[in-house]
Amino acid sequence: MESLSIHTLPLAYHYSGINFLAVRTFGEAEFWLSSGKVLLIFILFLFTFVTMVGGNPQHDTYGFRYWQYPGAFAEYRTKGNLGRFEGFLAALWSAAFTIVGPEYISMSAAEVQRPRIFVKSAFKTIYWRFMLFFIMGAICVGIVVPWNDPTLQVILNGTSSAAGAAASPYVVAMANLHINGLPHVVNALLITSIFSAGNTLTYCATRSLYSLALDGRAPRVLTKTRHGVPVYAFAVVMCFPFLSFLQLSNNAAQVLQWLVSLVTAGALIDFLVMCITYLSFYHAMRAQGIDRNTLPYVGYFQPYCAWIGILTMTLVLIFYGYTAFAPFRIQSFWQNYTMQVVAPILYLGWKFWKKTRVIKPEDVDLVWETPILDFYEASFTEDPPSFWCELSQLLSFWRKRSRQNPPSQN
Repeated sequence: MESLSIHTLPLAYHYSGINFLAVRTFGEAEFWLSSGKVLLIFILFLFTFVTMVGGNPQHDTYGFRYWQYPGAFAEYRTKGNLGRFEGFLAALWSAAFTIVGPEYISMSAAEVQRPRIFVKSAFKTIYWRFMLFFIMGAICVGIVVPWNDPTLQVILNGTSSAAGAAASPYVVAMANLHINGLPHVVNALLITSIFSAGNTLTYCATRSLYSLALDGRAPRVLTKTRHGVPVYAFAVVMCFPFLSFLQLSNNAAQVLQWLVSLVTAGALIDFLVMCITYLSFYHAMRAQGIDRNTLPYVGYFQPYCAWIGILTMTLVLIFYGYTAFAPFRIQSFWQNYTMQVVAPILYLGWKFWKKTRVIKPEDVDLVWETPILDFYEASFTEDPPSFWCELSQLLSFWRKRSRQNPPSQN
């Protein structure tokens, strides 16, 4: 208990300090933490390329060897191609927990200066982020370490004391190649990445609860703000880091696994609802004769991408916990399908209780607070600064501050 308190509670305190301050402080912290993530991913890409062509202490030009032996796809549950497909599905279910991006940007839009410019630029980077962090990252992991690596198998089976950054496949690959020093750099940057993820999740959870309260779907007291920060919603969110203590017991760890499964299914439902919402918006624009090209940002290949997303998310949600049926296990079923059952019940229950209706496309309010946003953005008389200009100004500020407050000498 004491050991976990030492490592867990300081993180919660840091999340509290950053998120309790104004959004500008949160943005500054995320900028530097995200810079560490970008640096880490490029270090790992470089490590993968250099070592696979023979730049390692063993001078082993392994290339794409592990794609041939033991193969790119591991068998799971059954043998042959069906087992390899099931292995792919198992990896897909696990990876779904980590896929985030567009919803976080939309949450911060209300607290961003010049949202029509900066939010648009942020959304454009989503394509590159998905390609670099998720697709390229997964490819590199499959190159540097085989799925049947003994050390990796021990970690995945939970029979090793290695945890967190030490359980990284990249660190396992570096140990196999007898590379010293670099694993410590990777571990340090992984810690900053993990901290950044927790920091962002704290922010988004707070704003989600605050938005629910504004819409009347959560207690009204949660709308209370201080310096722009929803303090009571923030206090409720900060109760959840203590769930990490569940890891102290094997039995309680099962509760944590339940929470992970529920959150994963909830995130998939979130993406499904986003696609449905966009389709409703798209048809409302067409019904009211508004050209999409007049918007600050226009998505590609629409509405077909939205339909593809709906079909894909529906299939994933249906087959998310298919292993619970062979053989049928009631505990596993509810662990994987609780959210799929609860979500429509909550939606229909709210419709029935509040007697709300589905709005027709021609009746959707597409104006809303547009005049207020127009007036706000018209108040800026200067062109928005570029990324490199902002970075230069920030570095100049810290240099000036360091000159004014030199470190004390004893």
